[in-house]
Amino acid sequence: MTQPPLPQPQLDRTPITSDQYLEYTPEKLELWSGFYGYGGQDLTGFYLGILANMGLREAVRHVPMSIWLEAIQEVALQNPKLDDAMRDRLNRGLADLQAVDRYLQEV
Repeated sequence: MTQPPLPQPQLDRTPITSDQYLEYTPEKLELWSGFYGYGGQDLTGFYLGILANMGLREAVRHVPMSIWLEAIQEVALQNPKLDDAMRDRLNRGLADLQAVDRYLQEV
């Protein structure tokens, strides 16, 4: 049997298939040192399934914008396709979003 595709989180909540559930949900979810785990199993499919069911809009509501921006910056800056001009543009855009976040925190 072929492995089902990884769940694809969308802006709004979306269902996963029963095949995705069976493939990516650990048989026994354990807590190791404060982290979900199950015998070294890759939990990427499980996490994506949770995000798909929750929807990204809802997930974003539960984490401060500054944390999302920090993660986006870190991941985007690691992309080898970025040239110097695009890296500068990315940094300017993130600086603008960080200023908006600071403003919203003050209001």
